[in-house]
Amino acid sequence: MTDTTTPVGAPTLDALARPSGTLAMVAMDQRDSLRTMFAAAGAGRVGDDVLRAFKRDVAVELGDTASGFLIDRHLAFDDVRSVLPARTGLVLAADDLTQDPGGPVEETALDEVVLAADADLGGVSAFKLLVIWRRDARRAERATMAERFVRAARERGVLSVLEPVVRATPAELDAGTWDQDAAVREAAAELSPLGPDLLKVQVPLDGRGTADEQLAASQDLARVITTPWVVLSQGVAQADFAGAVTAASRAGASGFLAGRALWSDVVGADDVPRALHERSRPRLEHLAAIVDTDARPWRQA
Repeated sequence: MTDTTTPVGAPTLDALARPSGTLAMVAMDQRDSLRTMFAAAGAGRVGDDVLRAFKRDVAVELGDTASGFLIDRHLAFDDVRSVLPARTGLVLAADDLTQDPGGPVEETALDEVVLAADADLGGVSAFKLLVIWRRDARRAERATMAERFVRAARERGVLSVLEPVVRATPAELDAGTWDQDAAVREAAAELSPLGPDLLKVQVPLDGRGTADEQLAASQDLARVITTPWVVLSQGVAQADFAGAVTAASRAGASGFLAGRALWSDVVGADDVPRALHERSRPRLEHLAAIVDTDARPWRQA
């Protein structure tokens, strides 16, 4: 069990939590990835105005149910900040992404604009940093970046949410030695001791397998994590995510921070607010009920 003692006046994960102490958070910090999703939905390569409108619609429809809401500074930050209820913790992405149009995020760095001493953090409860984790020559450099991120968040008086996403090296793919679940555990074991307030991790088995297999894989992951943790939904089929959240919660996770599992099939809809209300809101309510029942409150992690 980790020590959850914090200095008087320091923020705690209660800022992102439900009354139960569990976390049911919405991720809406996608940038070019969201543009690519619109193209895949048949809308073409849309402009920033379309992305901003979508992000604001998600915040309006889901913000009152979410315990936390993750947004980037580039698209709709002020809009989202203005419409979220005060009880919903605002998480600001502090990652600078290296990403070709239409491709995945290849690397990240710290966003110095977000970390600047004069940055407007009104209403912000936490920073989030995505770390693309590989067993390559930059591994130690990324760990150093994560340490600086945790320290910077503490200095700015906000929480730190660290998100390692693992990727294979070309050598591992060529040799056929890549094991994603083993890498997820290794990344968690390496980065959680750096002291982030919350670790956001990939779902074991990509959410596939039986309930027993999911639980066993989640328990294996939980054994190496030294902080409160939640799962993300990238790479998990929408229909599989509730089962994955259940397994992770029973293994000791405090909840989820998810985007695509909630709203991916709404991208490109003719009436986005209506589709969010009819599809995404019930999903979020169902997932919140799961974590209220099965997840470990963050103070017990």
